[in-house]
Amino acid sequence: MGGFRRVALAGVVVASGMLVFLLTRPPPSTGIALAQTPSPPATQPPSPSPTPTAGPGRDLFLRDCAWCHGSQGQGTNRGPSLIGVGAADADFWLSTGRMPIPQPERDPPRRPSPYTPAQIRGLVGFVAGLAPGPPIPTVDVAGASLSEGAQAYRDNCAACHSSTGAGGALTSGLQAPSLRFATPVEVVEAIRLGPGTMPAFGPDAIADSQAAAIARYVQTLRSPEDRGGNGLGHLGPIPEGLVAWLVGLLAILLVVRWIGERA
Repeated sequence: MGGFRRVALAGVVVASGMLVFLLTRPPPSTGIALAQTPSPPATQPPSPSPTPTAGPGRDLFLRDCAWCHGSQGQGTNRGPSLIGVGAADADFWLSTGRMPIPQPERDPPRRPSPYTPAQIRGLVGFVAGLAPGPPIPTVDVAGASLSEGAQAYRDNCAACHSSTGAGGALTSGLQAPSLRFATPVEVVEAIRLGPGTMPAFGPDAIADSQAAAIARYVQTLRSPEDRGGNGLGHLGPIPEGLVAWLVGLLAILLVVRWIGERA
């Protein structure tokens, strides 16, 4: 019995060794290269937010503009984002005094700008540095056609700004601003950008030459030649007709009184 136990024990040891060898041996090569599953590409981190450039423009922006537009121009619930609006947008709003404003409002009117030209350039440079955007246009009014500008103005601008550029009332209590003090650059900026409720006109609607011609025509509206007499503030035919009626009624009253005295 002792010999039988020794043989059985030896058989168990040999079987266990063979089992371990078979389980740990690498599989035989089949001569076929197995395609490896490519690992998923690493997720790229999001691009960092534009970093405002240092300088006096940044200091003014943080002081006067960041409360509404955010410290990096990203926008808040009080003002829109300025990232990508470009130099033209910033120049228009700042040079016309429509910005800054003490509190959010719709279509702020033109005001004298509180900034010097150098400060405006600094703010414009800061906003333009946030992201690429439309630059300040170069406007050549000397080479523009006055007649083409007059026609283009009547077709696209007079309905809101009046035939004399004095502005006018629109629907929903809105008011089209006067163009009396608009510079040629500001006129073209407004055409391209469509500030406030004004629609934007791209080059397909108004070509660059037409935009320059409109800017030249607007300059003539600032000091038109009044061949018919007093311009009455160049407010258009309605006040002129009202003055004619008042003068006519006064003349009739004087004539009636004169006849009554003679009678």
